[in-house]
Amino acid sequence: MPGGVHRRRKPPARLPSAELIRVVGRILGAEVEKHPNPREIDHLWIRIQADGEVVLSINTSSKRNRLAGFDARIRVGVIRGEWEVLPPSGTWVCASNDYAELESQTNVFFEHYEREPLENLLLDRCRRACLVEVWGAPFRRQVSGVHQIHCRWASCAVPESLHGRDGAVKFYFQAGQVTEHFLFKFCGQP
Repeated sequence: MPGGVHRRRKPPARLPSAELIRVVGRILGAEVEKHPNPREIDHLWIRIQADGEVVLSINTSSKRNRLAGFDARIRVGVIRGEWEVLPPSGTWVCASNDYAELESQTNVFFEHYEREPLENLLLDRCRRACLVEVWGAPFRRQVSGVHQIHCRWASCAVPESLHGRDGAVKFYFQAGQVTEHFLFKFCGQP
């Protein structure tokens, strides 16, 4: 988890115990995972304020796929939209989030990203966004956070599917009152 930089931390959020949650909050900062071996870096961490501090852990590469001999790149689909009123900050249990439903409502084009270009894309969105909304699984380690922010269907390296528990992240921008809803897929996911 992020922690190499000494900064005054906000109190951690108390996240609900659930398989899928939705969190909305203001971005406090973002950083790429640090490791002496660049091949081991596979996450970007975004710190947000939502009923306390929450860390979002987003995969920027698939270590499991790479180790199994498959394509480690992440496929990213972006759904663009507009907002009239920003959603309130907070944390909620979410009954379902399913890429199949999202993809049935709009044509989503998925593009392959290497780790560093995806990091740069997400860091840019974090700098420009006024708010972020995320779906994923809660975790509690040194910090409270959300991970599994990606499609949870079977992939090349993971044989089991968890439909209805897909994670995603949505950025809200003041300029033009637009949104970008990011969907993330691994090798072998339809």
